[in-house]
Amino acid sequence: MSDLSDLLSDRAIDADLVAANKKGLFQQLAAAAGRLTGLPAKTIAASLNAREKIGSTGFGGGAAIPHGKIEGLDNVFGFFARLETPVDFQSIDNMPVDLVFLLLSPPDAGADHLKALARVSRIFRDSQTVAKLRGARSRDAIYALLAGGEARDAA
Repeated sequence: MSDLSDLLSDRAIDADLVAANKKGLFQQLAAAAGRLTGLPAKTIAASLNAREKIGSTGFGGGAAIPHGKIEGLDNVFGFFARLETPVDFQSIDNMPVDLVFLLLSPPDAGADHLKALARVSRIFRDSQTVAKLRGARSRDAIYALLAGGEARDAA
């Protein structure tokens, strides 16, 4: 099972995020990440948009892992959002996205950044975990699924 507790706090989860499109989603994610990291939301959004121009971070199966490198971070930061309504993400399979794991890393965190991306992508490739994330009723249940722990069986 997964354990992303080093990347994700229980406060870094939104179980019912509302966004009209990918741009709005990035703004919401940046605002939430900014509140938790103390970094400017504008800087975070710019980093996400710059990375997205290289190619969609839509993973397939309704999941996306937008990510960026941000000055001022000490370590890799994660934020998970389940969208109330899926948004178009130009994903590789053209499916709209409803599960999003935002990853932000310090500029010099090359290996740690790639390891974090690999860990999140493994979770999104596990169809049982993805189904549980979609069905989880609360932020606590989602956190238990992503961070490991006793509650995951109840989720």
